[in-house]
Order: sequence, then C-alpha cells, then structure tokens
Amino acid sequence: MHGSGSTADSAFDTHDARRVCFNYRLIPNMAEHKRNRKTIKRGRKRRFNAQVYKRRFCSERSFAWIDKFRALLIRHDRKDVYFWAAHHLVFTLINLRHQLAPKA
Repeated sequence: MHGSGSTADSAFDTHDARRVCFNYRLIPNMAEHKRNRKTIKRGRKRRFNAQVYKRRFCSERSFAWIDKFRALLIRHDRKDVYFWAAHHLVFTLINLRHQLAPKA
C-alpha cells in the first residue's frame, strides 16, 4: 500500500503520529494543530488536502448517526441478511428524520 493516505483529526498532529505514518509508508493528511507549537514551523510545508479531510468528516458524521441506534453497535444477528436489513432500516429512519425536519 505504498503511497496510501491516512486522514486524521488535528488532535493526532503529533511528531509520533506522523512518524508512525511514515514508517508504514502512509501519507498523513492532518490539519495542523496550532496549539502544539509556540513558534511558526520552519522547513518544508506539510501536505494537507482540505477536500479529502472534508469527505472524512462526512463519513465520520454518518457513523455517529448510526451509533445512536444501540442495537447496531454490537452485532447480535446470526445471519448477514438480518444485520444488513437492520442497517437499511436505520438509514431509512435517518433520511426520513432529515427530510421531515422543519426548515429554518
């Protein structure tokens, strides 16, 4: 997986986290954590792709919506069909909730 990316929150913007990414040949895509440093960073600019970061947040938010349904957090179903059916029901409920929400 040479050249694959690793996108993370700015909380993970540490020297150790970046070293782990480089050791596994991953390209880190982390927003710079401004509170980690007292002076301006010298040297080469860090790569940060805002569009990839934005897509990551969208998927994280979607997982958080699914996690509100506790029955799906731990898989108790014996068959895959029941597991996926429950997810489809949750997706339907989430979409209905947003479609029927009053517009501000």
